[in-house]
Amino acid sequence: MRDARSTLPDCLRSLAAQTLGAHEVVAVDDGSTDGSGALLREWAARDARVRVVAQDAAGLVAALNRGLEAVRAPLVARMDADDVADPRRLELQVAALAADRSLTAIGSRVRVLAEPGVRNDGMRAYVDWQNGLVTHEQVARDLYVESPLVHPSVTMRTDALWALSGYRAFDGPEDYDLWLRGFAAGWRFAKHEETLLDWRDRADRLTRADPRYREDRFRALKADALVRARLSAGRAVVLWGAGPIGKAWSKELRARGVLLAAFVEVDPGKIGQVVHGAPVVSVAGAAGLAGGPLHLACVGQPEARARIRAAAARLGLAEPDDLVAVA
Repeated sequence: MRDARSTLPDCLRSLAAQTLGAHEVVAVDDGSTDGSGALLREWAARDARVRVVAQDAAGLVAALNRGLEAVRAPLVARMDADDVADPRRLELQVAALAADRSLTAIGSRVRVLAEPGVRNDGMRAYVDWQNGLVTHEQVARDLYVESPLVHPSVTMRTDALWALSGYRAFDGPEDYDLWLRGFAAGWRFAKHEETLLDWRDRADRLTRADPRYREDRFRALKADALVRARLSAGRAVVLWGAGPIGKAWSKELRARGVLLAAFVEVDPGKIGQVVHGAPVVSVAGAAGLAGGPLHLACVGQPEARARIRAAAARLGLAEPDDLVAVA
Protein backbone atom coordinates (compact mmCIF):
# COMPACT_ATOMS: atom_id res chain seq x y z
CA MET A 1 0.00 0.00 0.00
CA ARG A 2 1.20 3.47 -0.84
CA ASP A 3 -0.58 6.81 -0.45
CA ALA A 4 -4.05 5.37 0.05
CA ARG A 5 -5.34 7.57 2.84
CA SER A 6 -8.58 8.46 1.02
CA THR A 7 -9.71 4.84 0.66
CA LEU A 8 -7.89 3.12 3.52
CA PRO A 9 -10.57 3.71 6.21
CA ASP A 10 -13.26 1.91 4.19
CA CYS A 11 -10.87 -0.98 3.54
CA LEU A 12 -9.91 -1.32 7.22
CA ARG A 13 -13.51 -1.06 8.37
CA SER A 14 -14.46 -3.90 6.05
CA LEU A 15 -11.70 -6.06 7.54
CA ALA A 16 -12.63 -5.16 11.11
CA ALA A 17 -16.20 -6.26 10.35
CA GLN A 18 -15.21 -9.75 9.16
CA THR A 19 -17.32 -12.54 10.65
CA LEU A 20 -14.12 -14.60 10.93
CA GLY A 21 -12.70 -13.14 14.12
CA ALA A 22 -9.47 -15.15 14.16
CA HIS A 23 -7.51 -13.26 11.53
CA GLU A 24 -4.58 -10.89 11.39
CA VAL A 25 -4.17 -7.95 9.02
CA VAL A 26 -0.59 -7.52 7.82
CA ALA A 27 -0.58 -4.00 6.40
CA VAL A 28 2.51 -3.14 4.36
CA ASP A 29 3.19 0.58 4.02
CA ASP A 30 5.35 0.98 0.91
CA GLY A 31 6.82 4.40 1.64
CA SER A 32 3.59 6.42 1.86
CA THR A 33 3.89 10.19 2.10
CA ASP A 34 0.22 11.12 2.53
CA GLY A 35 -0.24 10.05 6.14
CA SER A 36 -1.38 6.51 5.33
CA GLY A 37 1.32 5.05 7.59
CA ALA A 38 0.19 7.14 10.55
CA LEU A 39 -3.40 6.11 9.91
CA LEU A 40 -2.39 2.46 9.91
CA ARG A 41 -0.51 2.85 13.17
CA GLU A 42 -3.50 4.57 14.77
CA TRP A 43 -5.74 1.72 13.63
CA ALA A 44 -3.29 -0.90 14.93
CA ALA A 45 -3.27 0.81 18.32
CA ARG A 46 -7.04 0.23 18.54
CA ASP A 47 -7.17 -3.25 16.97
CA ALA A 48 -4.56 -5.81 17.99
CA ARG A 49 -5.32 -7.83 14.85
CA VAL A 50 -3.66 -5.16 12.69
CA ARG A 51 0.13 -5.34 12.32
CA VAL A 52 1.94 -2.66 10.33
CA VAL A 53 5.07 -3.42 8.31
CA ALA A 54 6.80 -0.32 6.94
CA GLN A 55 9.40 -0.13 4.19
CA ASP A 56 10.91 2.47 1.91
CA ALA A 57 9.07 2.78 -1.39
CA ALA A 58 10.07 -0.35 -3.32
CA GLY A 59 7.02 -1.21 -5.41
CA LEU A 60 4.16 -3.66 -5.32
CA VAL A 61 6.07 -6.93 -5.70
CA ALA A 62 8.51 -6.00 -2.94
CA ALA A 63 5.58 -5.05 -0.71
CA LEU A 64 3.78 -8.32 -1.44
CA ASN A 65 6.84 -10.40 -0.62
CA ARG A 66 7.54 -8.33 2.50
CA GLY A 67 4.00 -8.98 3.63
CA LEU A 68 4.34 -12.69 2.88
CA GLU A 69 7.44 -12.83 5.08
CA ALA A 70 5.36 -11.47 7.95
CA VAL A 71 2.46 -13.92 7.53
CA ARG A 72 2.10 -16.34 10.44
CA ALA A 73 -1.06 -18.16 9.35
CA PRO A 74 -1.50 -21.17 7.05
CA LEU A 75 -3.76 -19.11 4.78
CA VAL A 76 -3.11 -15.68 3.30
CA ALA A 77 -5.79 -13.44 1.80
CA ARG A 78 -4.90 -10.64 -0.60
CA MET A 79 -6.45 -7.21 -0.28
CA ASP A 80 -5.74 -3.79 -1.73
CA ALA A 81 -6.09 -0.60 0.26
CA ASP A 82 -8.74 0.80 -2.06
CA ASP A 83 -11.05 -2.23 -2.02
CA VAL A 84 -13.86 -3.28 0.32
CA ALA A 85 -14.48 -6.85 1.48
CA ASP A 86 -17.87 -8.36 2.21
CA PRO A 87 -18.09 -9.14 5.96
CA ARG A 88 -18.30 -12.89 5.20
CA ARG A 89 -15.38 -12.98 2.78
CA LEU A 90 -12.74 -14.55 5.03
CA GLU A 91 -15.14 -16.91 6.77
CA LEU A 92 -16.50 -18.29 3.49
CA GLN A 93 -13.13 -18.65 1.80
CA VAL A 94 -11.48 -20.27 4.82
CA ALA A 95 -14.39 -22.71 5.04
CA ALA A 96 -14.07 -23.58 1.34
CA LEU A 97 -10.35 -24.32 1.66
CA ALA A 98 -10.97 -26.42 4.77
CA ALA A 99 -13.70 -28.40 3.04
CA ASP A 100 -11.61 -29.18 -0.04
CA ARG A 101 -7.95 -29.82 0.67
CA SER A 102 -7.26 -30.15 -3.05
CA LEU A 103 -7.90 -26.44 -3.53
CA THR A 104 -4.88 -24.15 -3.38
CA ALA A 105 -6.48 -20.77 -3.99
CA ILE A 106 -10.03 -19.50 -3.93
CA GLY A 107 -11.23 -16.16 -5.21
CA SER A 108 -14.68 -14.70 -5.46
CA ARG A 109 -16.87 -12.86 -7.84
CA VAL A 110 -16.26 -9.12 -7.61
CA ARG A 111 -18.15 -5.90 -8.20
CA VAL A 112 -16.54 -2.86 -9.84
CA LEU A 113 -16.52 0.44 -7.95
CA ALA A 114 -15.83 3.06 -10.60
CA GLU A 115 -14.67 6.53 -9.66
CA PRO A 116 -16.58 9.40 -11.31
CA GLY A 117 -15.30 10.17 -14.78
CA VAL A 118 -13.48 6.87 -15.24
CA ARG A 119 -14.48 5.03 -18.41
CA ASN A 120 -14.29 1.37 -17.64
CA ASP A 121 -16.27 -0.56 -20.25
CA GLY A 122 -13.25 -2.82 -20.77
CA MET A 123 -12.86 -3.39 -17.04
CA ARG A 124 -16.54 -4.27 -16.64
CA ALA A 125 -16.35 -6.69 -19.56
CA TYR A 126 -13.31 -8.32 -17.97
CA VAL A 127 -15.04 -8.59 -14.60
CA ASP A 128 -18.15 -10.12 -16.18
CA TRP A 129 -15.94 -12.67 -17.95
CA GLN A 130 -13.90 -13.66 -14.91
CA ASN A 131 -17.00 -13.77 -12.71
CA GLY A 132 -18.19 -16.58 -14.97
CA LEU A 133 -15.15 -18.75 -14.20
CA VAL A 134 -16.02 -20.49 -10.94
CA THR A 135 -14.63 -24.04 -11.07
CA HIS A 136 -11.05 -25.15 -11.53
CA GLU A 137 -11.97 -26.62 -14.91
CA GLN A 138 -13.38 -23.29 -16.10
CA VAL A 139 -10.32 -21.41 -14.88
CA ALA A 140 -7.96 -23.90 -16.53
CA ARG A 141 -9.88 -23.79 -19.82
CA ASP A 142 -9.51 -20.01 -20.14
CA LEU A 143 -6.16 -19.64 -18.38
CA TYR A 144 -4.44 -18.18 -21.47
CA VAL A 145 -7.26 -15.79 -22.34
CA GLU A 146 -6.78 -13.38 -19.46
CA SER A 147 -6.00 -13.43 -15.74
CA PRO A 148 -8.84 -15.66 -14.49
CA LEU A 149 -8.96 -14.40 -10.89
CA VAL A 150 -9.01 -10.91 -9.41
CA HIS A 151 -5.93 -10.92 -7.22
CA PRO A 152 -7.33 -8.94 -4.23
CA SER A 153 -10.24 -11.38 -4.00
CA VAL A 154 -8.06 -14.48 -3.50
CA THR A 155 -7.20 -16.48 -0.38
CA MET A 156 -4.32 -18.96 -0.78
CA ARG A 157 -2.41 -21.60 1.13
CA THR A 158 0.70 -19.91 2.48
CA ASP A 159 2.96 -22.93 2.03
CA ALA A 160 2.00 -23.20 -1.65
CA LEU A 161 2.90 -19.56 -2.18
CA TRP A 162 6.25 -20.08 -0.45
CA ALA A 163 6.89 -23.18 -2.60
CA LEU A 164 6.89 -20.83 -5.60
CA SER A 165 9.22 -18.40 -3.77
CA GLY A 166 6.45 -15.83 -3.54
CA TYR A 167 5.90 -13.20 -6.18
CA ARG A 168 8.31 -12.74 -9.07
CA ALA A 169 9.75 -9.30 -9.84
CA PHE A 170 9.95 -8.84 -13.62
CA ASP A 171 8.68 -6.67 -16.44
CA GLY A 172 5.12 -8.00 -16.36
CA PRO A 173 1.98 -8.64 -14.27
CA GLU A 174 2.92 -10.35 -11.01
CA ASP A 175 -0.57 -11.70 -10.26
CA TYR A 176 -1.16 -13.38 -13.62
CA ASP A 177 2.39 -14.73 -13.46
CA LEU A 178 1.54 -16.30 -10.11
CA TRP A 179 -1.55 -18.06 -11.50
CA LEU A 180 0.44 -19.42 -14.45
CA ARG A 181 3.28 -20.65 -12.25
CA GLY A 182 0.83 -22.07 -9.75
CA PHE A 183 -1.11 -23.93 -12.43
CA ALA A 184 2.13 -25.41 -13.75
CA ALA A 185 2.96 -26.53 -10.20
CA GLY A 186 -0.39 -28.28 -9.79
CA TRP A 187 -2.42 -25.62 -8.02
CA ARG A 188 -6.17 -26.01 -8.10
CA PHE A 189 -8.35 -22.92 -8.21
CA ALA A 190 -11.95 -22.09 -7.45
CA LYS A 191 -14.10 -19.04 -7.02
CA HIS A 192 -16.86 -18.38 -4.53
CA GLU A 193 -20.10 -17.83 -6.40
CA GLU A 194 -21.10 -14.87 -4.24
CA THR A 195 -19.67 -11.38 -4.75
CA LEU A 196 -17.28 -10.89 -1.82
CA LEU A 197 -15.20 -7.91 -2.96
CA ASP A 198 -15.87 -4.41 -4.22
CA TRP A 199 -12.95 -3.73 -6.57
CA ARG A 200 -12.23 -0.05 -7.08
CA ASP A 201 -11.39 1.16 -10.59
CA ARG A 202 -9.40 4.39 -10.52
CA ALA A 203 -7.78 6.44 -13.25
CA ASP A 204 -4.36 6.02 -11.62
CA ARG A 205 -4.54 2.30 -10.85
CA LEU A 206 -1.44 0.33 -11.79
CA THR A 207 -3.20 -1.69 -14.46
CA ARG A 208 -3.86 1.56 -16.32
CA ALA A 209 -0.66 3.48 -15.57
CA ASP A 210 2.18 0.94 -15.25
CA PRO A 211 3.76 -0.46 -18.45
CA ARG A 212 4.14 -3.86 -16.77
CA TYR A 213 0.39 -4.34 -17.29
CA ARG A 214 0.29 -3.53 -20.99
CA GLU A 215 -1.41 -6.02 -23.30
CA ASP A 216 1.89 -7.02 -24.90
CA ARG A 217 3.40 -7.89 -21.52
CA PHE A 218 0.45 -10.18 -20.76
CA ARG A 219 0.77 -11.82 -24.18
CA ALA A 220 4.50 -12.41 -23.76
CA LEU A 221 3.87 -14.06 -20.40
CA LYS A 222 1.16 -16.28 -21.87
CA ALA A 223 3.39 -17.25 -24.79
CA ASP A 224 6.27 -18.22 -22.50
CA ALA A 225 3.97 -20.38 -20.35
CA LEU A 226 2.26 -21.96 -23.35
CA VAL A 227 5.56 -22.87 -25.00
CA ARG A 228 6.72 -24.56 -21.79
CA ALA A 229 3.44 -26.40 -21.26
CA ARG A 230 2.22 -27.33 -24.73
CA LEU A 231 4.78 -26.60 -27.44
CA SER A 232 7.81 -28.65 -26.53
CA ALA A 233 9.59 -30.92 -29.02
CA GLY A 234 9.05 -28.61 -31.96
CA ARG A 235 5.24 -28.82 -32.08
CA ALA A 236 3.74 -26.42 -34.64
CA VAL A 237 0.69 -24.18 -34.15
CA VAL A 238 -2.42 -23.39 -36.14
CA LEU A 239 -3.93 -19.99 -35.34
CA TRP A 240 -7.69 -19.58 -35.68
CA GLY A 241 -8.11 -15.93 -36.60
CA ALA A 242 -5.88 -13.88 -38.87
CA GLY A 243 -6.88 -10.57 -37.32
CA PRO A 244 -4.82 -8.40 -34.96
CA ILE A 245 -4.87 -10.95 -32.11
CA GLY A 246 -3.83 -13.85 -34.34
CA LYS A 247 -1.05 -11.81 -35.92
CA ALA A 248 0.21 -10.68 -32.50
CA TRP A 249 0.32 -14.30 -31.35
CA SER A 250 2.10 -15.31 -34.53
CA LYS A 251 4.79 -12.73 -33.79
CA GLU A 252 5.22 -13.88 -30.18
CA LEU A 253 5.42 -17.56 -31.03
CA ARG A 254 7.68 -17.20 -34.06
CA ALA A 255 10.05 -15.14 -31.90
CA ARG A 256 10.27 -18.23 -29.65
CA GLY A 257 11.08 -20.55 -32.53
CA VAL A 258 7.59 -22.04 -32.88
CA LEU A 259 6.60 -23.16 -36.38
CA LEU A 260 3.41 -21.57 -37.70
CA ALA A 261 1.54 -24.14 -39.82
CA ALA A 262 -1.50 -22.10 -40.88
CA PHE A 263 -4.15 -19.53 -40.04
CA VAL A 264 -7.82 -20.56 -40.05
CA GLU A 265 -10.38 -17.95 -41.15
CA VAL A 266 -14.08 -17.65 -41.93
CA ASP A 267 -13.62 -14.42 -43.92
CA PRO A 268 -13.59 -15.52 -47.58
CA GLY A 269 -11.53 -12.47 -48.46
CA LYS A 270 -8.65 -13.74 -46.35
CA ILE A 271 -8.75 -17.41 -47.32
CA GLY A 272 -5.99 -18.25 -49.76
CA GLN A 273 -3.71 -15.45 -48.62
CA VAL A 274 -0.33 -15.97 -46.98
CA VAL A 275 0.21 -14.23 -43.63
CA HIS A 276 3.56 -14.29 -41.84
CA GLY A 277 4.66 -17.02 -44.22
CA ALA A 278 1.71 -19.31 -43.44
CA PRO A 279 -1.35 -20.11 -45.58
CA VAL A 280 -4.80 -18.91 -44.56
CA VAL A 281 -7.27 -21.80 -44.84
CA SER A 282 -10.98 -22.25 -44.27
CA VAL A 283 -12.49 -24.15 -41.34
CA ALA A 284 -12.98 -27.10 -43.70
CA GLY A 285 -9.35 -26.83 -44.69
CA ALA A 286 -8.35 -27.03 -41.04
CA ALA A 287 -9.55 -30.63 -40.97
CA GLY A 288 -6.37 -31.72 -42.70
CA LEU A 289 -4.29 -30.01 -40.02
CA ALA A 290 -5.69 -31.99 -37.10
CA GLY A 291 -3.71 -34.60 -35.23
CA GLY A 292 -0.43 -32.80 -34.83
CA PRO A 293 -0.20 -29.03 -34.40
CA LEU A 294 -1.65 -27.22 -31.42
CA HIS A 295 -4.63 -25.12 -32.47
CA LEU A 296 -5.06 -21.72 -30.79
CA ALA A 297 -8.34 -19.81 -30.78
CA CYS A 298 -7.00 -16.27 -31.19
CA VAL A 299 -10.03 -14.03 -30.67
CA GLY A 300 -11.05 -11.53 -28.01
CA GLN A 301 -14.83 -11.86 -27.91
CA PRO A 302 -16.36 -14.72 -25.89
CA GLU A 303 -18.96 -15.33 -28.61
CA ALA A 304 -16.30 -15.77 -31.30
CA ARG A 305 -14.34 -18.03 -28.96
CA ALA A 306 -17.41 -20.22 -28.47
CA ARG A 307 -17.91 -20.52 -32.24
CA ILE A 308 -14.29 -21.59 -32.73
CA ARG A 309 -14.59 -24.13 -29.95
CA ALA A 310 -17.70 -25.59 -31.52
CA ALA A 311 -16.12 -25.76 -34.99
CA ALA A 312 -12.93 -27.29 -33.61
CA ALA A 313 -14.91 -29.89 -31.69
CA ARG A 314 -16.64 -30.94 -34.91
CA LEU A 315 -13.17 -31.57 -36.34
CA GLY A 316 -12.35 -33.79 -33.39
CA LEU A 317 -10.06 -31.28 -31.65
CA ALA A 318 -10.27 -31.61 -27.87
CA GLU A 319 -9.28 -29.05 -25.24
CA PRO A 320 -6.61 -28.65 -23.98
CA ASP A 321 -4.56 -31.27 -25.82
CA ASP A 322 -5.47 -30.11 -29.32
CA LEU A 323 -7.01 -26.65 -28.81
CA VAL A 324 -6.25 -23.79 -26.42
CA ALA A 325 -8.09 -20.46 -26.27
CA VAL A 326 -5.87 -17.39 -26.13
CA ALA A 327 -6.33 -13.63 -26.46
